[in-house]
Amino acid sequence: MRKLNVLEFMSLDGVIQAPGGPKEDASGGFEYGGWTAPHSDSVKGAAMKKQMKAPADVLLGRKTFEVFAGFWPQHAEIWPEVQTATKYVASNTITSSDWKPTVFLSGDIAKKIAEIKKQDGPDLHVWGSGNLVQTLLKHDLVDALWLKIFPVTLGGGKKLFAEGTIPAAFKMTESAITPKGVIIVNYERAGVVPTGSL
Repeated sequence: MRKLNVLEFMSLDGVIQAPGGPKEDASGGFEYGGWTAPHSDSVKGAAMKKQMKAPADVLLGRKTFEVFAGFWPQHAEIWPEVQTATKYVASNTITSSDWKPTVFLSGDIAKKIAEIKKQDGPDLHVWGSGNLVQTLLKHDLVDALWLKIFPVTLGGGKKLFAEGTIPAAFKMTESAITPKGVIIVNYERAGVVPTGSL
């Protein structure tokens, strides 16, 4: 069984839209593209490198795939692992790419991803892909949340938990705070929500 890990850059108010640059995703009039850039440092860089080097296939929504496919093939020396990883892409509009190996998924995305999770292979890492993540959360397909929480509020934009979630407990498996105030935290699913009295 393959685990599905969601990796997100997130503001304090839950926004995950366009963390990497002004042209990444300006939909809805979003004006703060690139909001993570001022918070880069060696601690964050080391955490990113560790996650990028972890054995994994990549699961992406169409928009994130187009951003990745336009950048990473020309920067293979930075992230060689993604070049050989299978890229699963949830899309009803594109069906092919020069960036191989790539598998396009359409139709009942949740069902198809559930089937992929049952196969042998490396874990699946979902980078960005805000709309796809909503589907994954809704259908209880997320095994872990690997978050980088930045010390900014953005007031609006696409949010990690935009459409809600199913009730679930998580346990922290790793954490760090960078010198610039970014909280790096990994949470794994830990069954049902426990309740009790204080």
